[in-house]
Amino acid sequence: MTPSVKGVRKVEGAPLLELDDVKMHFSIKGDGLLSRGAKKVQAVDGVSFTLKEGETLGLVGESGCGKSTTARLITRLLEPTGGQIRFQGVDIAHMKERQLRPYRREIQLIFQDPYSSLNPRHTVGTIIGTALRTHDMVPKTGELKRVQELLEMVGLNPEHYNRYPHEFSGGQRQRIGIARALAARPKVIVADEPVSALDVSIQAQVMNLLENLRSELGIAFVFIAHDLGVVRHFCDRVAVMYLGRVVEEGGRDALYQQPHHPYTQALLSAVPDIGVVRGVPPKTRIRLQGDVPSPVDPPSGCRFRTRCWKAQDICATQDPALFDTAPTLHTACHFAEPPAESIVAAVN
Repeated sequence: MTPSVKGVRKVEGAPLLELDDVKMHFSIKGDGLLSRGAKKVQAVDGVSFTLKEGETLGLVGESGCGKSTTARLITRLLEPTGGQIRFQGVDIAHMKERQLRPYRREIQLIFQDPYSSLNPRHTVGTIIGTALRTHDMVPKTGELKRVQELLEMVGLNPEHYNRYPHEFSGGQRQRIGIARALAARPKVIVADEPVSALDVSIQAQVMNLLENLRSELGIAFVFIAHDLGVVRHFCDRVAVMYLGRVVEEGGRDALYQQPHHPYTQALLSAVPDIGVVRGVPPKTRIRLQGDVPSPVDPPSGCRFRTRCWKAQDICATQDPALFDTAPTLHTACHFAEPPAESIVAAVN
């Protein structure tokens, strides 16, 4: 087990990372000259989950549901509007930058775009070495050796430390981003769709690299992705987000095999079923009606009710909280129940 850095208090028996009713509301100007005050985009509105040491939690949901904002809240690139973000029992949600420094080392972020996340004016050695210098990880004389070790760890030629990002392919740039995150020896890595911008042929290689690093180093991951197959392969637990909230969360197998929330069932039904190619009858697909409501003015009660085929009067007046629907599954729905066997396609 990696010891805590100086200045970070470790609480035995507590989860490594806890989000408790975290909110992030962005103010925007109202429409027109006569509009009063500013409206708020409720990008994240009451997200709660925990992450244990060495565990991997997947965050899934449609674009705009708040996944990337949650990633930036965890890494404190954004300060939340409300709620608590506890790392090893210490609330870091509203810490000042000087107080945050030891926690910056412990929680790192892998960005989605390997092209824009690397400074084109700096060499790879400088990009990775910045983290080493910032957190005083190695003596100055040992920086080059450590940079080369990190490049080799992620499958790159250690002699290419003096090259610039434009001299690498997309997959190689993402490996550089991974090496930069590993430089600080973090306990938690937040991976914000790390393979979505890569060619399909490269995605598997990067995912295998992350899996190997997780096994060897014991790093906990918050893994954000659209590809439900990748999430099932990589994650221990999965949280499904809709319009800024977690609507279902639980163990990977329980959520994929017996999802209780209608939105989760709709997501899984949309996954292509490879069995059709072999002559197996296609699964029934759930087609949601309408568009995702605006996060500026979300529906009252259950936010999914405007697209839900189970919605009744109670859904418009009472906001359902997460409750136990199976031994390892928690669902926020007034009418939660497992689907018919034919609804959910196999996700390999």
